[in-house]
Amino acid sequence: MSQSAAATAEPVVSTTEKTKRRQKPKRQPRYNVILWNDDDHTHAYVMVMLLELFGHPLEKGFQLAEEVDTRGRAIVLTTTREHAEQKRDQVHAYGKDHLVKACKGSMSCTLEPMEG
Repeated sequence: MSQSAAATAEPVVSTTEKTKRRQKPKRQPRYNVILWNDDDHTHAYVMVMLLELFGHPLEKGFQLAEEVDTRGRAIVLTTTREHAEQKRDQVHAYGKDHLVKACKGSMSCTLEPMEG
């Protein structure tokens, strides 16, 4: 091999090194944050909570409050597990609905792995 051919030849790279370069980082599994229905919280409470904790506009908050009321639950966020756990904990710490005298505390919120 001539000197100029050796200078332009690509360096020898093992197959495993090439495979490592091509592998994309794995995405973290996604989790749904589920808000559950009860008779202790008003639509107004849900709407304001979703605005303050999740940044959902009031219109979106109303739609989600309706879904919780009619279907018994609603997915309010899909995110990484760590972030979902933080949001669940914030819902649980949000406090009672002061518009409902019998309200004893925050709404129920759980996590579930996203399907598919």
